Amino acid sequence: MMAANRRLRVMHVITGLGVGGAESMLTTMLTGGTTAELEHAVVSLTPRGANAACLRRARIAVSDLGMIRNWPSVSAVLNLGRRIRAWRPHVLQSWMYHADLMATAGLAVSARRHRTRLVWGIRCSDMRTEYYGARLKTLIRLCALLSSYPDAIVANSHAGREVHLRRGYRWRRIEVIPNGYDTTRFRPDPSARARIRAELGLDEETPLVAHVARIDPMKDHATFLAALERLDGVHAFAVGEHTRRLPAHQRLYRLGLRDDVPDLLSAADLITSTSAFGEGFSNALAEGMAVGLPPVATNVGDARRIVGDTGVIVPPGDPAALADAIGALLAEPAAARRARGGAARRRIEQEFSLAAATLGYARLYRELV
Repeated sequence: MMAANRRLRVMHVITGLGVGGAESMLTTMLTGGTTAELEHAVVSLTPRGANAACLRRARIAVSDLGMIRNWPSVSAVLNLGRRIRAWRPHVLQSWMYHADLMATAGLAVSARRHRTRLVWGIRCSDMRTEYYGARLKTLIRLCALLSSYPDAIVANSHAGREVHLRRGYRWRRIEVIPNGYDTTRFRPDPSARARIRAELGLDEETPLVAHVARIDPMKDHATFLAALERLDGVHAFAVGEHTRRLPAHQRLYRLGLRDDVPDLLSAADLITSTSAFGEGFSNALAEGMAVGLPPVATNVGDARRIVGDTGVIVPPGDPAALADAIGALLAEPAAARRARGGAARRRIEQEFSLAAATLGYARLYRELV
């Protein structure tokens, strides 16, 4: 058993370090919420990514295996094995399917299986593999077959845990550790609200809905756009990778990738998440709530647990229901909507704080080692 006051070395293996949910969650925890008892290193399967620079600025060791996205190679496995053997982590934490498989193979060839604990990460719920090709389906099946190999699995959602049990996962130990949020970064900001609205050419009274998601089948922008068509006088912005490619609409601001998402959210009156499937724990939804926005979300993943009684949950793929819910919240008196937004922020502060997520991982690592 390891001494209680000794620092644990944790090596994180992740598919990439772009701007996705898992990548951002890892970066936020390691740069803003990590505990002094942990020393971290990050190995990305693929090179580059905006979050790599953030981690390096925080003096966290970051490297990559130079892989072509979506499929492992023997040389990458051997490379990872050498890094594990050289750094001697107490815990090897992987994030998402590709990284789970690579971490398992890398640890197997490192000759450290009996010294390093392996923890997988489940970051999604009911992924529909028909949208992403046969490789993903094969990868999930392989992970299910190997799922008793890791010492523990962390799911960021209850929905993800249940879906993977049905997919054939059989684990030694599983923990649900929800995502956590820095509510000093994501907070209401009246000055940002005024500035962003001025940039968009909107006055204070124009209703504005926020939608933060990359273009991907699971995010279902089509339902979002169809709902917007039903909402007379309501404006919206879409921010995320490739959102500039969305069809033009006179009341839609297609903003693409932005690094000022907290400011953008402050300019809005409501946050919506329209995922059709696959979502585990929506960062965009929780971040909007942390900024004090009333939420409307589709009933996918743990959305209902995130929202609680602060907003509205609607069926996925139903533009009419989505429009009705958005319209109803926007029609509330301003004071009632502010109170609802305040309750949404308090829910994130109390239930899904960055400190709680960080301590949850640290506790698990200490118990395993």
